[in-house]
Amino acid sequence: MDTTALRGAYDRLLDAAAIPGLGEADDGGWDADRILAHLLSVDASIAAVAMGVVAGSRPTFDNRVSLDRWNLDRIIAEHTGRADLIDHVRSQVTVLCDIADQLNEEAASVLVPSLLLSNDALVLDQPIPLASLIDGLAEDHVPAHTQQLLDLRIAVPGHA
Repeated sequence: MDTTALRGAYDRLLDAAAIPGLGEADDGGWDADRILAHLLSVDASIAAVAMGVVAGSRPTFDNRVSLDRWNLDRIIAEHTGRADLIDHVRSQVTVLCDIADQLNEEAASVLVPSLLLSNDALVLDQPIPLASLIDGLAEDHVPAHTQQLLDLRIAVPGHA
């Protein structure tokens, strides 16, 4: 697999996460730390799925644990602050991309039973190729969370 797009999407996300003065979401949604914790959970789960496929098992992907408030709070508490979360996301995405870069076409095409929720709505409940699960991060998931982070910028009077 080629992870150039995923690496680029994460570079943009991590730049957004490092912006000083990210506030709370206007709609009561996640703050930056929660977004980063969510990404850590999702990326670890997808890396585990990819390693399972390589090992010959047929794992499933279910993103509900990456949406669970208790789990996200636990992940945040294990870090010393936003910079630590950013560093962990950076290192974990490197692991995920390194695994994906080594997937051959056969492994990348393995169908992974997947359950995806977003905002309490079912987005997907069917098998998809492992490559689609990974590519979906770059095509949709990471850019959406990058925009969420950018939307958390606090407007400073007198600055555009």
